[in-house]
Amino acid sequence: MAQVKVLFVCLGNICRSPLAEGIFRFKVKEKGLSDHFIIDSCGTSDYHIGENPDKRSLGNARKNGVDYMHKGRQLKEKDFYEFDYILPMDELNINDVQRIRPEDATAKVLKMRAFDDQYENSDVPDPYYGGENGFQLVFDILERSTHNLLEDLVEKHDLG
Repeated sequence: MAQVKVLFVCLGNICRSPLAEGIFRFKVKEKGLSDHFIIDSCGTSDYHIGENPDKRSLGNARKNGVDYMHKGRQLKEKDFYEFDYILPMDELNINDVQRIRPEDATAKVLKMRAFDDQYENSDVPDPYYGGENGFQLVFDILERSTHNLLEDLVEKHDLG
């Protein structure tokens, strides 16, 4: 069985991208499609390699019914061949991803909010320096976006 491989990307891999990974993994499991997906996240920087996600992000996710764990890692060239879809959170992340993307890369790079029907193609804001409201806003954005991403991938890859 072919699997769809999805990689979420932000700057440090402790707030937005591991949260997107956690929400998406939850939605995939809820639909009984876990065997059809490989899901991961990473950062464009090396700031938080091996670290757990931000405690505020984890707490907010739990409050919203999503429990996840992840160890921070940095985006590598091999990711462009091992994943089908790479989903950066904002323009800065896209620029960083495109800068290291090999010319013959096979992964499709799509902005996370290309799947947000409310604010298509805008940035997922970084909640790191903000308060609880910022983490809830990011959760809401990623919940909408990952829902639509999953619907799109189920249809595109005939997983329904």
